[in-house]
Amino acid sequence: MTSPADVAAFHAAYDVHPDDRVRFFGAVAEALPDVRTVLYPGSYVDIAASVWFDDVTYVDLDRRTPRFFGQHAAVGELVARKRSAIGRPTEPGPAVTFHHADNREPLPVADESVDLLVSMYAGFISEHCSRSLRPGGHLVTNNSHGDASMATLDPGFALVAVVTSESGHYRVVDHDLDRFLVPKNGAPPTRDELHRTQRGIAYTTPAFAYVFRRD
Repeated sequence: MTSPADVAAFHAAYDVHPDDRVRFFGAVAEALPDVRTVLYPGSYVDIAASVWFDDVTYVDLDRRTPRFFGQHAAVGELVARKRSAIGRPTEPGPAVTFHHADNREPLPVADESVDLLVSMYAGFISEHCSRSLRPGGHLVTNNSHGDASMATLDPGFALVAVVTSESGHYRVVDHDLDRFLVPKNGAPPTRDELHRTQRGIAYTTPAFAYVFRRD
């Protein structure tokens, strides 16, 4: 890829639900207004977090991601275009960092240095990357690959909100949380079970994503 048009085309091919993640991260940003630094392992080329947050570090192993993120000016232009479309400031541009790395291994990110850890369809990010999350910081995760279930087993995390989705609109709910993360079969999972199945268990009241605070 050598031009902004190439980067935009590649991103459009990935973004099969146009700007759905922009709406998702918008709801998260509104609920967590103090977030500045974000770590997003398993991001692929989802740059929606940079539309709302000013300092995002992306991590992915896919061989195509270095070519995408390597076009720094073009990626910056793409982010600026999306920011402008929703009325967000484009200058100065947000800091966008990328590491072509395995998030199961130690990352070149300082311990307790980020405000928000993102885990979406990327395995057990909470298990491998939480050392980078500052005390009082937040983890936002879905349960597709079991990471919300895994986070419930970590005494260092407390559920503080959920993200609901209806017709492409996202809302962060921080009340009546006792009805969420209740296993349908009555038994909580174990780490061994989650590692074996690589997916989350069924809950009586599911949410699109879950927001945990690190104590």
